[in-house]
Amino acid sequence: MVEITLPDDSKLEFEASVTGLDVARKISENLAKNALAVQIDGTLTDLTTPIATNARISIITNKNPEGLEILRHTAAHIMAQAVEALYPNAQATIGPAIENGFYYDFYGIVLSEEDLPKIEAKMAEIVAADYPIVRSVLPRDEAVAFFKQRGENYKVEIINDMPEDVKEVSLYTQGDYVELCRGPHLPSTGKLGKAFKLTKVAAAYWRGDSSKETLQRVYGTAFFTEKDMKAYFDMQAEAERRDHRRLGKEMDFFHFEEYAPGDVFWHPRGWTFFQTLIDYMRKRQKAVGYTEVNTPQIMDRKLWEISGHWDWYQKNMFTTKIEDKVFAIKPMNCPGSILIFKQGTTSYRDLPQYIGEFGRVHRYEASGAIHGLMRVRAFTQDDAHIFCTPEQFKDECQKVIKLMIDIYKDFGLTDMKIKLSTRPDERIGSDEIWDFLESGLADALESMGYEYELNPGDGAFYGPKLDFKFRDAIGREWQLGTLQADLNLPERFDVTYIGEDGQKHRPLMLHRALFGSLERFTGVFMEHCAGHLPFWLAPVQVMVLPVTNEQDDYVKQVVHKLQVAGVRAEMDLRNEKVNYKIREHSLKKIPVIAVVGKKEVADETLTLRFLGSDKQEVVSFAEAVKRFKLDSRYPGIEYED
Repeated sequence: MVEITLPDDSKLEFEASVTGLDVARKISENLAKNALAVQIDGTLTDLTTPIATNARISIITNKNPEGLEILRHTAAHIMAQAVEALYPNAQATIGPAIENGFYYDFYGIVLSEEDLPKIEAKMAEIVAADYPIVRSVLPRDEAVAFFKQRGENYKVEIINDMPEDVKEVSLYTQGDYVELCRGPHLPSTGKLGKAFKLTKVAAAYWRGDSSKETLQRVYGTAFFTEKDMKAYFDMQAEAERRDHRRLGKEMDFFHFEEYAPGDVFWHPRGWTFFQTLIDYMRKRQKAVGYTEVNTPQIMDRKLWEISGHWDWYQKNMFTTKIEDKVFAIKPMNCPGSILIFKQGTTSYRDLPQYIGEFGRVHRYEASGAIHGLMRVRAFTQDDAHIFCTPEQFKDECQKVIKLMIDIYKDFGLTDMKIKLSTRPDERIGSDEIWDFLESGLADALESMGYEYELNPGDGAFYGPKLDFKFRDAIGREWQLGTLQADLNLPERFDVTYIGEDGQKHRPLMLHRALFGSLERFTGVFMEHCAGHLPFWLAPVQVMVLPVTNEQDDYVKQVVHKLQVAGVRAEMDLRNEKVNYKIREHSLKKIPVIAVVGKKEVADETLTLRFLGSDKQEVVSFAEAVKRFKLDSRYPGIEYED
């Protein structure tokens, strides 16, 4: 007798070994029709896998997240079958499902995007044939011999590189195509349906090693319905429209050069935006007690050995040798803040201390990983380090969380997810310290009523962290701020304070960045708002245009008075038609365009056009100055009228 426990804890009994498909049929024919795979005691496998002992199972359908991954993994195999059928010299190597799709790497062919429709057509034939997808198992040696006979040397290498305790491997067959794979897969090729598309080709290296063979990578995506696929490509088109690199060029904010890969060339308008972000954050932090410092960019290797970065983070660091000494460009600001805190003697009465720094850091990223402002090698953090007693830990965490969420609200970022990243395998410090820090972060969130997800093993090498992720206007998720708890670096640097008992005690250190990387935040926010910046943040808030050159003097007076009032105003006196200039400055996403003609000069008014609206508004110049001055104020900051 085999007892099957279902997700709702109900049970089914079978007299002998069963499969996931058998269980699905017993529940309902409709479930059996829609079943894709089965999860047995937490392990995902094919519907036809025998279940010979009591087990807890879940039938996977297109309603489960795992179902989409299985669909895409099978789509990769169908694509590989199509490519090998069309190009007999091609060898399929590795082809996984990935976020938003799948890819497969091939040896022996060179393709262009013009070839993709032909491959798609062949895939459609394979889907229409509805070949059963059958799993088989071979002893390891037999599998090696099988693929050697077929001349598939990449599969042979994969098997030979498996751990010695792996004695047998699984193969999947669909029609005349046989693939080495762990699975699971759809029951048949016909289950893929019509909602798939190949998207691009690219070069790749075997196993990502640039010293090895160059392969041809083909990317694609697949969905359960054509409606879902259309929605995805619509979102991709919108994402392209919002791409911060495109907006950065249109708005004249920044550009990149091969002379400084992974670093930014900020243009005047972009740098004004960047400095406005810093000024805003500086004011928000000052209001709650932060002081600001600045620490050296380049420091001796010995410092990084003490901190542990030399052992645990060196591969991400830029180093140089001067006068027979090795130095590193700082990848993080924390050791510098610790050295400032250590100056003099600190009493428990002086805690907590809030040490902020808009610190520029450098971290090595592989050339292929660099992506605009989102992933760079040099960036500025709105960093701060809080030194407190262990008893103040929870309260200080809650203060940081509240400040962070309030700041995000100022930018309209409210769709938030929090992840608690716990101890990695490679770390410093005792389990007792990690237990205390992890439970403290969790307690702070729970006491504030915030839900969170565990992210096991993704903490920093010196402590656990909270990662704050946000969903933007078109549904994409971005990592922004972080809060890290640390007792290990204070230990390594022998940081102490004098307690109420007159003895030395070890402070707890919180590392926090609210924007995170200002460069990354800039990219994320530009894409979130599609370049339509709030008035207070726009580098040029008002562009004043004369209808003809006769109004130039009045325009100059208007711009001067606006600038004196603290409004970032500019004028365009070029001998061009006013409608041409309106279109040009609208493309640069200027929030307000003020047009001045004969009537405006006579009445001392301005005709205002607002970005994203066809409406015009005529206001007195005095009223415009007052309004723009108020709209220039930073949110979240108290002002005296």
